[in-house]
Amino acid sequence: MISTQENLFQSIIHPGASMGAVQLTVSDLARAVDFYRRVLGFQLHEQSDGQANLGAGRNTLLELVELPGARHVTHHSGLYHFAVLTTTRVALAKVLRSLVEHQIRIGGSDHLVSEALYLSDPDGNGIEVYRDRPRAEWQYEGNRIVMGGLPLDYQGILNELNENGGTSNGAAGNGAAWSGLEPETIIGHMHLHVNDLAAATDFYTRVIGFDLMMEWNGASFLAAGGYHHHLGVNTWAGVGAPPQPADAAGLRHYVVQLPAQPALDQLVQRLESNGVTHEQRSDGVFTRDPAQNGILFSTGENPD
Repeated sequence: MISTQENLFQSIIHPGASMGAVQLTVSDLARAVDFYRRVLGFQLHEQSDGQANLGAGRNTLLELVELPGARHVTHHSGLYHFAVLTTTRVALAKVLRSLVEHQIRIGGSDHLVSEALYLSDPDGNGIEVYRDRPRAEWQYEGNRIVMGGLPLDYQGILNELNENGGTSNGAAGNGAAWSGLEPETIIGHMHLHVNDLAAATDFYTRVIGFDLMMEWNGASFLAAGGYHHHLGVNTWAGVGAPPQPADAAGLRHYVVQLPAQPALDQLVQRLESNGVTHEQRSDGVFTRDPAQNGILFSTGENPD
């Protein structure tokens, strides 16, 4: 039976957990920075030799690390895509217009809970840009959320610019040029290739503590606090896919942001009780999932 009432989920991980910045290896830093700024509307926050941090408003969303000559690989564990969550449908429309104007190859899907655009950066790193529908419109079957893969209404999204926020010539509603991503833009979720779906799902539910929200076609979708998913894991690169090679472009790690130190301490206790190797660092606690994808758990607080 399908219900529009949100179920009560009992995440082991703190229900306020969310996604933080994503760190990627790129082969050409200047090319990557140009792409993310010019095409997707990221702001450059900081750049030094071989590294650049980009984001929206004060939020750093992306850390790029240059490895000259890094190669693009497939059929490995690692990044499927990172997902940039826009604030409104109008904000999504502005990104879509930029992608069209820059002749970027894109895909799209209506997931019922969200509307999503898909593309890749110059190194082949997968990107999703999406907007959520209100939670009151989400539907559930038992304790599983209902998501789909319907055709995306591209024209309906673009029409938002004429109706609510801009014109077809690239000007915003007040006549100014698009200034990039809205300041409230965040990383909404991560989606990873893994080598063993059962092992990854067990790790992320039992050890890390996410709720399993949905299973579909060789993928699990997991979340904290009743969100549709903060994390997707799949075996679409192949069951038993090897880890991402050290000389490849792709994911270095992603951040799970916890609201306070006690939540991080509890997470560390679960890692230790399950024999999961981890490292205490100045910026948080670093570990790897069973497919060797890097995860940094952080509160954003400075350690004593």
